[in-house]
Amino acid sequence: MPKIPKELERTILELPTKEKDKMLLKLIAKNELLIQQLDYQLLCDESDLKEKRQEVKENILRSAKGYHDSPGWTMMSMRDLNGTITHHVKVTKDKYGEVELTLLLLVSFFDNQKKHFEKYNSKSDTLANYVAKRTEFLMKKIPKLDPDYYIEFEDDVQRLLTMVHTLCSATYARELNIPKTWNY
Repeated sequence: MPKIPKELERTILELPTKEKDKMLLKLIAKNELLIQQLDYQLLCDESDLKEKRQEVKENILRSAKGYHDSPGWTMMSMRDLNGTITHHVKVTKDKYGEVELTLLLLVSFFDNQKKHFEKYNSKSDTLANYVAKRTEFLMKKIPKLDPDYYIEFEDDVQRLLTMVHTLCSATYARELNIPKTWNY
């Protein structure tokens, strides 16, 4: 990001409020993510966060239960949904939701698309690697939450770790040193 020269900064700060407001609104209008962040921060409350999180959950569950032709299509759906989770977190700064939604993504796809995870082969290699890396990411994010939340995730994390180590992603899970059990 370019740095504003001190002299220009002083001059901008001396502008009349109305003129500064116009410039600010013009700049904000050029950044969609910033608009969404401001909308959320200034106009939303806790119930809106739960609603937004619920929308992402419904998308994950709908996609996980849908028909996926191959491991490649399964991975593409998971990557698309992961992008939705990332966008949700960028807008809301929802750390708890990031863990909850990523865990839901992984577990629901393992549960509903099991046939694509059962055997390791050339078609499932990319999916196996992706799932192992998402699991590694998740295992690094969980400790950043308040430990009071751990009990909420315990069962699903244990199931996920079991699946990651027994299905097609097992080799990648070992390479990434993903634990076989979660002890918090």
